[in-house]
Amino acid sequence: MDPRPANPTADSPGRPRRVLVTGLGTFWGGRVAQALEADPEVEVIVGLDTTEPTVELERTEYVRVDANYSILSRIVKATQVDTVIHTFLVVDPTLMSKRAMHEVNVIGTMNLFAAASSADSTVRNVMVKSSTVVYGCAPEDPVWFTEDTPRSRPARRPVERSVEAVEGYVRDFATDNPHVNVSLLRFSNVIGDEIQTPLTRALRLPAVPSLFGFDPRFQFVHEDDVVRAMIFALANRLPGVYNVAGDGLLPWSEVAAICGKRTAPLPPIGTGLFTTPLRFAGIDLPEEYLNLLRYGRGVDNQRLKDAGFEYAFTSAQAVRAFVEHSRLHDILGDAESYRYERDVEQFFRHSPAVVDNRPRD
Repeated sequence: MDPRPANPTADSPGRPRRVLVTGLGTFWGGRVAQALEADPEVEVIVGLDTTEPTVELERTEYVRVDANYSILSRIVKATQVDTVIHTFLVVDPTLMSKRAMHEVNVIGTMNLFAAASSADSTVRNVMVKSSTVVYGCAPEDPVWFTEDTPRSRPARRPVERSVEAVEGYVRDFATDNPHVNVSLLRFSNVIGDEIQTPLTRALRLPAVPSLFGFDPRFQFVHEDDVVRAMIFALANRLPGVYNVAGDGLLPWSEVAAICGKRTAPLPPIGTGLFTTPLRFAGIDLPEEYLNLLRYGRGVDNQRLKDAGFEYAFTSAQAVRAFVEHSRLHDILGDAESYRYERDVEQFFRHSPAVVDNRPRD
């Protein structure tokens, strides 16, 4: 995959106009759909997921599908989308079984590319959300992984092998379909107001879990920069692979200090036994995250900045923003959550009784 910024020709599509978003019920898919709705040049937004949207959407059409997206070819053909945003890539192994993760990540991605590469496909732009988990964690790792740095050790955990397989399909698709612009964004540890991960849940505990004798360096990206990076890559048709992470590395002890917490060291051997009590508090630290607590990970974010993207948050600022929101949440409590109701949504979108006050061109 070519990492250089694209130069669209006269016969290539510019900004996306008809967009399909996978994973609409996730943080990633929902927030990206909201951002696309704010762009008047985007005419059609279709969102797919196995679960209903968790954020309010004005003009995104939601379609419930199975986990491996077997109906995707029919939807792509029927809607004539020019852009596909694949956000439904699971990198948190606490969310589902290994088999379910394989169905979602690997089989779902295979079906997506089968639909996008069919002879009559109108797709000309594909963006895939990936993760820096693909680099792994090992004691011999470099301080900074560039997009071209190989893993220090072969992947052996299911989530890492799954992400590696998905990225392999992305590379093959880009090679076989040079007329399609393909972007792959590898996101670092995402933190913010809305997103829930094993790390954000751990940082909300009275004492932050750590491993005795280890103080690894962490890198974060704020959830707002996540959405901005995806929209930036789409609008500028950036081909290739890009790391997405805020500037700077923070020792885990400093992350805990910013959160106003002390660390609770766990023994580095037999850790699984000692993390069992955390599960009763709703905190499941899978092996991938325990390895992060040993060695940490840093990625070079220069390629995306060279393309023109400007981060709103450094790693430290992202953590501080997370802390401020957590304190506000402690005072105000949970906001009323959005609940998708199909009949209500269909009424507001399609009933002639609804007066549309949106400005017309």
